[in-house]
Amino acid sequence: MNPITTLLNVDNLIMQALREDISSEDVTTNAIMRESKAGRADLICKQDGIIAGLDVFKRVFELLDDTAKVTFQVKDGDEVKNGQLLAVVEGDIRALLSGERTALNYLQRMSGIATYTHSVAKLLEGSNTKLLDTRKTTPNMRIFEKYAVKVGGGYNHRYNLSDGVLIKDNHIGAAGGVKKAVEMAREYAPFVRKIEVEVENLDMLKEALEAGADIIMLDNMTPEMMKEAVDLTKGKAETECSGNVTKENIQNIIDIGVDYVSSGALTHSAPIMDLSLKNLKPID
Repeated sequence: MNPITTLLNVDNLIMQALREDISSEDVTTNAIMRESKAGRADLICKQDGIIAGLDVFKRVFELLDDTAKVTFQVKDGDEVKNGQLLAVVEGDIRALLSGERTALNYLQRMSGIATYTHSVAKLLEGSNTKLLDTRKTTPNMRIFEKYAVKVGGGYNHRYNLSDGVLIKDNHIGAAGGVKKAVEMAREYAPFVRKIEVEVENLDMLKEALEAGADIIMLDNMTPEMMKEAVDLTKGKAETECSGNVTKENIQNIIDIGVDYVSSGALTHSAPIMDLSLKNLKPID
């Protein structure tokens, strides 16, 4: 099983999603299936893209029926085509019917993110810039969405607020300035932690560099200002570009030379991939 389900124990999150969809019972399924009967259904792809989340899809059915079996024709990260058979799901028909929407919701969402991420990452091929995600994720879906970004060819920024020091504009306002914020972070955080500072202009950049920031996040700068900022930062800190970066405008920064570009759009704006569970039939 994929590390996303074994190492990080997502069963509780999947169970929450199932409880959301089945608060007391699946009244329709219980009405037409009064007893257990084995069945089979096909997972069909309905558009081209990158598949991600297959083990999560499978786990939904396993939690409803410990005899459920999913036979995959593809693996996470594969390019899939419209009309392609991706998997065959077998188990109690009641579990297949009750788990269908939750399983597809996970797989469609994760595959949509992987597909969009892949399309953006391809634009950065040939450069030294790495594509990062952000914390702009759906509540209780972060582990799934960040995994999908990696499948699509992106990299994960910090997972949550415990993972690293990132001093943003409101932190700077609360501290009373860039220098003071960096000094306080340096004093508090373990020495092995890098300190990243978000800056909006060159004056803030210079102050962050003088304070010894390890990473400079260039927030909502014009390409011209960003280029100047990268030149000023070379050899002193790593650079990250951020602020409304999408597939449509990322080419404006490819030649600037930033080390990283972070895009919230990878998780908050990716459309789902169209997938369907079809051809359900009893197994004689």
